[in-house]
Amino acid sequence: MSKFATEHSLWRYTIFSILLTFVAVAILSKGFYIMTVERDYWMKVDSLRMPQSVIVQPIRGNILAAGGQRLACNLPEYELHMDFVALKETINNKRNRLNPRRAWMRYLWQDKNGNDSEKLDSLCQGLHEIFPEKTAEEFKAHLKKGYDTNQRFYPIVKKRVDYDTFLRVKQLPILCMRSGLSGFTYTEHMVRNRPYGSLASCVIGDVYKSSGKAFSGLELICDSVLRGRPGFQHSKKELNKWVSVVDSAAVDGCDVVTTIDVGFQDLAERALEKELRKDHAYTGVAIVMEVKTGDIKAMVNLDLNRETGQYYEHRNHALADFLEPGSVFKTASFLVALDDGKIDTTMKVDCNGGKREMYGVEMKDHNWTSGGYKEPLTVPQILQKSSNIGVSVLIDRAYHNRPEDFVAGLHRVGIGEDLKLKFIESKAPRIRYPERDKYGNWTKGWSDTALPWMSIGYETNVPPISVLTFYNAIANDGVMVRPRFVKSIMRGGETVEEYPVQVLRQSIVNNHSVLKQMQNMLREVVDYGLGKPAGSKSFSVAGKTGTAQKVGEKGYSTNGVTHYLLSFAGYFPADEPRYSCIVCIQKAGLSASGGQMSGKVFHDIAEGIMAKDIYYNAKGAHDMEYTRVPDTKSGNLQAADYVLTRLGFDVDGGWNGERSDGTPIWGTVNRDKKGVKLRRSKGRSMRQMPDVRGMGARDAVYAIENRGAKVRIKGCGKVIQQSKAAGSTIKKGEEITLYLS
Repeated sequence: MSKFATEHSLWRYTIFSILLTFVAVAILSKGFYIMTVERDYWMKVDSLRMPQSVIVQPIRGNILAAGGQRLACNLPEYELHMDFVALKETINNKRNRLNPRRAWMRYLWQDKNGNDSEKLDSLCQGLHEIFPEKTAEEFKAHLKKGYDTNQRFYPIVKKRVDYDTFLRVKQLPILCMRSGLSGFTYTEHMVRNRPYGSLASCVIGDVYKSSGKAFSGLELICDSVLRGRPGFQHSKKELNKWVSVVDSAAVDGCDVVTTIDVGFQDLAERALEKELRKDHAYTGVAIVMEVKTGDIKAMVNLDLNRETGQYYEHRNHALADFLEPGSVFKTASFLVALDDGKIDTTMKVDCNGGKREMYGVEMKDHNWTSGGYKEPLTVPQILQKSSNIGVSVLIDRAYHNRPEDFVAGLHRVGIGEDLKLKFIESKAPRIRYPERDKYGNWTKGWSDTALPWMSIGYETNVPPISVLTFYNAIANDGVMVRPRFVKSIMRGGETVEEYPVQVLRQSIVNNHSVLKQMQNMLREVVDYGLGKPAGSKSFSVAGKTGTAQKVGEKGYSTNGVTHYLLSFAGYFPADEPRYSCIVCIQKAGLSASGGQMSGKVFHDIAEGIMAKDIYYNAKGAHDMEYTRVPDTKSGNLQAADYVLTRLGFDVDGGWNGERSDGTPIWGTVNRDKKGVKLRRSKGRSMRQMPDVRGMGARDAVYAIENRGAKVRIKGCGKVIQQSKAAGSTIKKGEEITLYLS
């Protein structure tokens, strides 16, 4: 290329580079100008921009108890903000200054002298009354900071509030004005809520508050049904107004109807917690199952919070605890041997004073320190007294040469059944299987002592739900059903899908007469044996106790302290079984007794459940010449009507409807010789003190503490006087004294 052509090309490149530099500088300069000088204008334009297409989130379905009460539902929570730019526009608006009717808007924040206005003072005082953790002066300093810095999304409080609190805030001075004038704005969030608190929370499960994504329990199992399907909508301008056009409507989630009975669950939780506190235990489980259907009517999992001393639902031990079950396993051992014809109920075993050597290891009965059992025990007596020696000797004699037959029998009777529950923490039982090498020697750690100790509930890992399912099959005449947690799916009050009872085994035994023998023996355990504390004078009970040492990393003793798993599994009434139940308690150190501790909880649960089914017709129990009207307290009319009608009394104004959400119907009770009259009271605001005179303590405390106040009770009986007059404003945290007589 010639020298002239090269110089000509370089000249053109230079001019092109200079032009590109000028363009780049111009673009950067314009961008800097927009970011600084025109920033406010473009921010205002952005605030007026309407999204063209948005996702419409569906409402998550409810989780309902068997009686229709909401165990989990969506409730709104609100973030409260102030747009101080909008507020200043209201204050500085020319039309407001010139219009005498709007002149007061100029003094929303400051008066004519430049001091804080009365409305601002009233606003801060009102916020203090609603949120007492911060003083009125602190609220004023907080709001003035946002006002002075022209904040557009300034938080009034740094937390979400519920709907009732939101309504109270909206009624405060300044904030009660139209949002375009006051600057008050809010963001609504639909948050998962459990109206009954922690009741059955391990079964219900939970969702992440931020994302709404389910991560445990029925919330996760039924997530595809509960979450629904999102919709889409876009915005377009018509007649100078933005309107929303729905492209596809959101489909709300379905409701899931569980098998949980709120009354049973509350009863089991209170009975278990009472015993845990008494025994200084750290973990407790109680499960109630309906015999014929396998419906889980209650499932309680309590752990001790060592910092607060309170018990709470934390981990689903009923499904996840992989522990050696102890003596409740002896029932399965004997059932296998009876069904195989290896033993019969007439056999006897000499327990050798409570201690017996088995293959170099000493087997002991629970009473070995006092000399053990002196006389030989029959099979029913062995089960009644829960003799370790009696069970292990009989099983070892029957299966020592072929222990694999015993393990196969355990699976046949269902104690090792994988229930295939969909809970993420659920585990299948693990029962060791004996295997031999080609030389006939045991492998995988199996030894001669494995079978005797397995027969009394060691060398195995069985969660409580599997033990209960086995005992439920005994109560159900051998039919084993899968535990059921969900009964149906509903949409708009209509059932769209039902979940049938699932039979796992038509019979857990080959010989049905063997099952009858076992049922009789389990009943005798409660009537004459160690299970007496679980029994009742009103109905028959059958079951088996269990007291097992928990194995840890360092064996069965940690730092000199032995930890125990105390159990009682059974069913009631024994004649015509309706419910089966298991109670498990974990504690450290002595005393430790499955019958005295877990059996006592079983007794309380069974008594409470059966009491709900007692029907008593009072018409035939009183003098027909004189009608004795029961003393009925004012308060929850539903409860009063329920009791009175079932006692055979005619109720005037009785509540014939049913509130599926469990909300009480409040009212007064008038009594005369003719009968009882129920009159519904006019509802009061949640900020007003209710009239609780004539109510019992429970209803009165509920009505007041539901409004955020605290109650102190003096006396017993009915409320005759209250320290705060009915209708007066009630403050959160305020203490109210009730006088009862």
